[in-house]
Amino acid sequence: MSEAAGLPGDNHVHTEWSWDAVEGAMDATCARAEQLRLPSVAFTEHADLTPWVVRPGDTMSEVLERWLGPDGRVAPRPLDVEGYLDCLERCRARYPGLQVLSGVELSEPHWHPEETAALLARGRFHRVLGSVHSVGGRAEPRLVDHAMRDTAAADVVRAYLAEAAAMAASDAPFAVLAHIDYPVRHWPRRARPFRPADFAEEFREVLRVLAAGGRALEINTKVPLAPELVRWWADAGGDAVSFGSDAHRPRDLANGFADAARVARDCGFRPGGDPVQLWSRSPGSGTPRS
Repeated sequence: MSEAAGLPGDNHVHTEWSWDAVEGAMDATCARAEQLRLPSVAFTEHADLTPWVVRPGDTMSEVLERWLGPDGRVAPRPLDVEGYLDCLERCRARYPGLQVLSGVELSEPHWHPEETAALLARGRFHRVLGSVHSVGGRAEPRLVDHAMRDTAAADVVRAYLAEAAAMAASDAPFAVLAHIDYPVRHWPRRARPFRPADFAEEFREVLRVLAAGGRALEINTKVPLAPELVRWWADAGGDAVSFGSDAHRPRDLANGFADAARVARDCGFRPGGDPVQLWSRSPGSGTPRS
């Protein structure tokens, strides 16, 4: 499979409508998708409903600083659903040969049922991702990268996976679990290399609960997902996978998808008859509930 042909659709993409995508551009991303001949692109903009606690000494990027309030919490701006949907329609008109899907990435939606329901009621979203970006619980949520600086990395990973399992076990209205390995992005250089096997029990529990709920697992390529996690997903009875680059700028669209598709195929997942469908192990069942 070449990088320019046969790639699955990218179901996790951010543009200027996400508060942290300072280089995001929906129109340019659609042009990039056409260049790559992707069957579809889903713009899953951030809906980060959790105000994150910042402690003295936490390193703050310019983007985070912009949303730091006097209470010492980072509360990003809400998603402008109407403006986002209008932009989406303009791109659909300009790129008629590309399936342009709506979407949203919900951060800790099980903590915010009312706000989540209100947001989803404002538009039809083809792809609804559920994400965990923090540890510490709803009362004292800290961004994973901040927690990594003063807490043992293994403890952060276990806390993260426990929260991911709780979200997967909830009735939060999401169809795909995003970046199950999110803490790996912030794994400290001073620590020994990350090994999924060290957390096999915790990963398998998340995957078991996710499969029982009929949801899909995302193969996120920002940091290539370890192949054993996809195998464990199949072992858990997981039926569908979604591919996501987590791109925050057009040039990162579908990065690593050829390798990710090979891993998925090796684990028994295949595309359906509709190229927009999620890849599945059961023919015709590649679209989980949303």
